Amino acid sequence: MRAGLSGIGAEPLTTPGDPRAEALDRLPVREAVPALLRALEDRGVAVLCAPPGTGKTTLVPLVLAGLVGGGPVRRVLVAEPRRIAARAAARRMAWLLGERPGGKVGFTVRGERQAGPGTVVEVVTTGVLLQRLQRDQELAGVDVVVLDECHERHLDADTAAAFLLDVRAALRPDLRLIAASATTDAEGWARLLGDGGNEATDGGNEGTDGGNEATDGGDGPEGPAPVVSAPGVSHPVEVVWAPPERPVRPPHGMRVDPALLDHVTAVVRRALREREGDVLCFLPGVGEIARVAGKLGGLAEAEVLQVHGRAPAAVQEAVLAGADGGRRRVVLATSVAESSLTVPGVRIVVDCGLAREPRMDHARGLSALTTVRASRAAARQRAGRAGREAPGAVYRCWPEAEDARLPRFPSPEIAGADLTAFALQTACWGDPDASGLALLDPPPTGAMTAARETLTAIGAVDAAGRATDRGTRMARLGLHPRLARALIDGAKEVGARRAAEVVALLSEEPPREYGDDLAAAWRTARHGGDPYAARWRQEARRLEQALTGTDGARPDGARGAQRAARGDDAVAGLLAALAFPERVARRRGERAYLMAAGTGAELGEGSRLGGSPWLAVAVADRPVTAASARVRLAAVTDEDTARAAAAALASEGAEVRWADGDVVARRVARLGAIELVSRPLAEPDPELVRQALLEGLRREGTGLLRWSAQATAVRQRMAFLHRELGGAWPDVSDAALLDRADDWLGMELARARGRADLGRVDAGAALARLMPWATGEAARFEELAPERIEVPSGSRVRVDYGADRPVLAVKLQELFGWQEAPRIAGGRVPLLVHLLSPAGRPAAVTADLASFWKDGYRAVRAELRGRYPKHPWPEDPSTAEPTRRTNTRR
Repeated sequence: MRAGLSGIGAEPLTTPGDPRAEALDRLPVREAVPALLRALEDRGVAVLCAPPGTGKTTLVPLVLAGLVGGGPVRRVLVAEPRRIAARAAARRMAWLLGERPGGKVGFTVRGERQAGPGTVVEVVTTGVLLQRLQRDQELAGVDVVVLDECHERHLDADTAAAFLLDVRAALRPDLRLIAASATTDAEGWARLLGDGGNEATDGGNEGTDGGNEATDGGDGPEGPAPVVSAPGVSHPVEVVWAPPERPVRPPHGMRVDPALLDHVTAVVRRALREREGDVLCFLPGVGEIARVAGKLGGLAEAEVLQVHGRAPAAVQEAVLAGADGGRRRVVLATSVAESSLTVPGVRIVVDCGLAREPRMDHARGLSALTTVRASRAAARQRAGRAGREAPGAVYRCWPEAEDARLPRFPSPEIAGADLTAFALQTACWGDPDASGLALLDPPPTGAMTAARETLTAIGAVDAAGRATDRGTRMARLGLHPRLARALIDGAKEVGARRAAEVVALLSEEPPREYGDDLAAAWRTARHGGDPYAARWRQEARRLEQALTGTDGARPDGARGAQRAARGDDAVAGLLAALAFPERVARRRGERAYLMAAGTGAELGEGSRLGGSPWLAVAVADRPVTAASARVRLAAVTDEDTARAAAAALASEGAEVRWADGDVVARRVARLGAIELVSRPLAEPDPELVRQALLEGLRREGTGLLRWSAQATAVRQRMAFLHRELGGAWPDVSDAALLDRADDWLGMELARARGRADLGRVDAGAALARLMPWATGEAARFEELAPERIEVPSGSRVRVDYGADRPVLAVKLQELFGWQEAPRIAGGRVPLLVHLLSPAGRPAAVTADLASFWKDGYRAVRAELRGRYPKHPWPEDPSTAEPTRRTNTRR
């Protein structure tokens, strides 16, 4: 950086006596500024670790820009993960300079810009920063970029960091880069910034805070970036464990147990009774905030305010300005208030312990936020809000014993989110698979593959993954690629204004009270005076302006009249289908639909959409335990629109499969998983038939074949030899037989056409093909596992191989004189003898006949000879004559 940048010391930064100056001089990060400036001079990159409230978001950019402290003027870009944080940071810095946003300090978020030629500190969202980098990779005129709240691991922030490191390495070595974090997990970021991510890992190691000197892990330009730590100003915060008295159901999907919200409400009331000061209550989302606000509606002692990304700007400003008139406040907030915003007056934090993270279900094509347990790092951040201005307390709504089981840090968004937009960004950047980017965590291969398939289907990338001209245009619209496709293609059909209005609805889901009908929600927004409708109109104007002058965007002549004739339902259905082609759905029940992706979908009770044969589903989520997704927002459409929008999913071909207990051969036209038309197939491919027959055998088992008693006995004997001798004797379990189907059923499968043909297959004859003929062992089959055994009476008795051990069941009198039961399997296995009464009923079981004659026979003889007096019952059976007859017949 220019000479003199590190000359700022501990002297006051502004004019004494000015309250704004005093506010600046009280910021603890001031002590770390000299070390930070030296680090930037030496290396050009640095990691700044500073707890919330230390001034890293306000003082540091002003110093870097030369607006305080007397340094030279530089252009500084500050990237925040959220719009609400970007606006708040700009307003705070402008106030510290005695100005309004738009002068020396400005901000740009999607759809809103307050900045001018004289702006030297501009606060932008990370999404806006990515747009600028795609348009101007050099970031001409920008001297320093600060990536704020990088510890939150938002995907846009990770991507922006990777792109900026590319810029520094190839185009702008003079560009300075700071990764600012509110927590101390700085090691991974230091490695990433220091050596471009070649060995960067998110180790999550906790460093130290309280020091203000930079630490450098290596000499010269290589090695980790310097880490500068600023002291915190947190006062003591007492932890109060306040778990529910009764267990609550864990969250799944977007659902939070209402019992937990009741408990959080009770804890807020308790905290107001027990403590002084305002309450900041953390909840996972807008819906939960609204429900708790409703339960606190009768609160007399405090004003209830709601802070989230959708809150009106006036409400956000009121919360950040602090209490007016002395009345206490209860601020219900999402995680946006963890580190990005300072809420004055808070002495109490109530933490429900939940957060929302994006997740992508690639198998079902559903992307949505999901409710998870907040990490320990987030819990520390939240608790710290109670000690910003004075000692405070945090009420944690979970048992203390569970605290150690919480994850240490939030999951990086790149690990579980939909990567379609990320993949388009990297393709436009010139690195389609992101392999050359410096990222803390690489993108999952499966997610990138799914993203590229989506981008290819909408024409955003070519077969090699490179961005097309159409893809570049999509990337610059500031929308998810799906919505960009809907906007561009939809405008040609319905005009720019109507396309922009519907896409604006899809880009930020309307409030639940708007209902699940997209067209009806569109009409509500048109006439609405609520904050959502205001934001929607602003975004619709932005999108329409982005399309102005493009081919087909403005209706004219006959085509314009045709567009104007389309009703709201048709327009909404077309746009939703273009954005989410795999979610076009056909009715299959009263409220049940099948989406092209193969996932079932159900409408809510009382939905007005239920009578439509076709729907274009815009928003759906699938609870963990549910078989179908729940439709949150959809539009009526028709088959022609569905076919046109989802043309990439259309297919037609022969389908031969096992269904309803037999082979079904048809020629089928499909739209993804939706069957459109089918007709019987007279001459199916024999190989497809064979595969279908095998599928039937896998589903229903080898019982589909004809198993005579003889065949079953042969299989049992073979199983016995496999179990006892192994070697050449094969496994004949169902699983093993199906694995070797070609070896023993090949001829039969080649001729069979359906279930009836399988039922005529002689399984025993086929099974004989598996015997070890090549080794000669098959010739010993009868010797090793004899079907029958001749006993002393002369009878040939069948051996039962169906149990774990072969059994010889024979009448007791036929074994007189036998001292030992025979052994089979080459003498390895003795037969288990079931001794039967003259009536054929079991009398005794033994594997040792000599012992039985000596010890067990007397008891059996005493029990049976009175019942069967005509049969011989000698005193010494070991020497008696065996017989099948009674004494009389003898």
